Amino acid sequence: MRKRRTSTVVLAITAATGLLLSACAPQAGTPVVQTVEVRVTEIVEKQVEVEKIVEVTATPVPEWTRPHPILSDIRVRRAIAHCTNPIELIGSVYGFLPEEQRAKQVMDTPIPKDSPWYAKNIDPNANIVTYEFNIEKGQALLDEAGWKLPEGGRIRVNDKGEPLAIRFTTTNAPFRQTWGAVWVSQLQKCGIQLLPSYIPGSIWFGGNSGLRRRDFDIGAFAWVGETEPPQPAAYACDQIPRPDNNWNGQNYMGWCNERASTAIKRAANSLILENRQKDMVVFQEEFSKDMISLPLFQRLEATAYNKDLKGLRPDPTENWSANSHEFELPGRDTIVVALGQEPQSLFLLQETAAVATIVGQLIFGVDVTQYSYGYQNVGLEGDDLPRLENGGATLTEVEIKDGDVLVNADGDVGTFKGGKLLDAEGKELRLKIKNAKEEEIDIVPGAKAAQLTVTFRFKPRKWSDGEDLKNADFALGYKVACDRQSGNASYFVCDRTAKHEVLADGLGYTWTGLPGYLPPTYFLPPFGAYPSHRVVETEGEFKGKTLAEVPPKEFKNLPELTERPLGTGPFVVESWEKGSKITLKANPNFYLGAPKAKEIIIQIFDANPAGAVAALLQGTVDIVGKEVIGAGQELETVIKEALEGKIKAEPIASPTWEHADFNLNTR
Repeated sequence: MRKRRTSTVVLAITAATGLLLSACAPQAGTPVVQTVEVRVTEIVEKQVEVEKIVEVTATPVPEWTRPHPILSDIRVRRAIAHCTNPIELIGSVYGFLPEEQRAKQVMDTPIPKDSPWYAKNIDPNANIVTYEFNIEKGQALLDEAGWKLPEGGRIRVNDKGEPLAIRFTTTNAPFRQTWGAVWVSQLQKCGIQLLPSYIPGSIWFGGNSGLRRRDFDIGAFAWVGETEPPQPAAYACDQIPRPDNNWNGQNYMGWCNERASTAIKRAANSLILENRQKDMVVFQEEFSKDMISLPLFQRLEATAYNKDLKGLRPDPTENWSANSHEFELPGRDTIVVALGQEPQSLFLLQETAAVATIVGQLIFGVDVTQYSYGYQNVGLEGDDLPRLENGGATLTEVEIKDGDVLVNADGDVGTFKGGKLLDAEGKELRLKIKNAKEEEIDIVPGAKAAQLTVTFRFKPRKWSDGEDLKNADFALGYKVACDRQSGNASYFVCDRTAKHEVLADGLGYTWTGLPGYLPPTYFLPPFGAYPSHRVVETEGEFKGKTLAEVPPKEFKNLPELTERPLGTGPFVVESWEKGSKITLKANPNFYLGAPKAKEIIIQIFDANPAGAVAALLQGTVDIVGKEVIGAGQELETVIKEALEGKIKAEPIASPTWEHADFNLNTR
């Protein structure tokens, strides 16, 4: 399961998101011009055919911008939607739910229908396109697209005789294999052959494989819903990962709809709720119309745990691990946790799978929690987060000058020069920017644009090796996060940052956004820290050097960061037996006080939720998170056992949603 909360910090898991690059048309760097020989037949003097060789200049299409031969046709994508019966899919994994409850879990945009951000809850007249289960409509669209069913055949073919066969990739979790098998059967009834590939989550969600490298035709996973609606990182035109941008971005579909892209960036660039709501309606309208990602259903989830365990707080928008220092099992020092997938890495700048985030919270701590669709301060000084209302942030106006880098009213980053605003690809952007009242004004020299400045003061703390956290660590955190070679999953915030300055009178930093950048979650720390003092012990060219002396592009290759990182959280990595377990010891230097448990053992149950639940019922495991249980028999089992008082488990209507993305491009 993927988590939308893309961590860009090591000190704490925060809600910073983002990425980069425009891809409405092939623009990947400077194309290589090749001269090729083409044999042509020319008519000479009354029907005499002469063969000759002419030279033509061809520009190769950059990788991952070539239209997919099947899925780039919207009629095929819409046909797949009409041929999908989500009620049946839900029934395959939530068989114990009554029919009316299953219907409530069906989605048609990236936002669940019970959310205040759902388009029709904002505007009942929103033009959301729905694709009801209708095999006849699906078949008619496929016929129109040129995919015909041969007489006596089961799989459609085009006029070249090629079969309508599409790769379908997802994890090997039983939950997805269950509904995946049903979906394969559903689409076959329309003459579509899905070729399923169920692979380990560590590969599917890996930093250098699977989803991140867009190695799929149709790919299924879950976005974990959060307090805020979807961010531009997953849907904007300039967030499409490709080799030429070092796979930066999370728009794995390769979708570029300018109206949707502008709307979602505008929604992420306004402090006025009404404006954001209007833009989210526009985004959802375009999302549903283009059918680039098929929402399947909202998940029902539950975290199950030992009935004697105290302190755990199951929540729809926060991980069970967020307050692990409060966990307590009377009479025991060790708490055993089940994970259904092993983290590929603990370098969280690059690794964004939910399991990595969970382990990260145990090691690095949490400065801001997201319980119950809200934000709570944990690691910053004072009671509240730094807001405009309490003076922790300021909104001023600055004069625009020729040569300035700005964020225009559409949320796009550009350089103002010679009366034009140009993005990194040289495309002209709209010459409008917001002032402090969020009024759109012309971008001209001397005009005054809004600029946010936020000061983040952190509570004093120590790294798990006993060294004090210092401002040099925050400086290194920013340097690595925004280095284009670091492997960061998102540079969205980096590209909209004007200044990052560590404090002269305290622990932390002041962040200043580019003129015109007004993120609604400005009060969340966008960058974290790395222990700049730590000496590399791994054999190689960096042995004996501190992390401050190591190039950021090498961080993702250092075991000191990927396997045994220092943290300021409640627990410390003692050992990691790959494929088996991770042992964590209580951090004696934890700034919020000694954790109540002395040890947490993370037991790996790779793609085996039934085994994890069985271990919980047998008493050898104490916590099985919602990310492990998924759905189906395991969810039904823990709910039943909780009702009988054997364990604790409370089903929650989660904002997490299962979906299938259509990759619009091929290599």
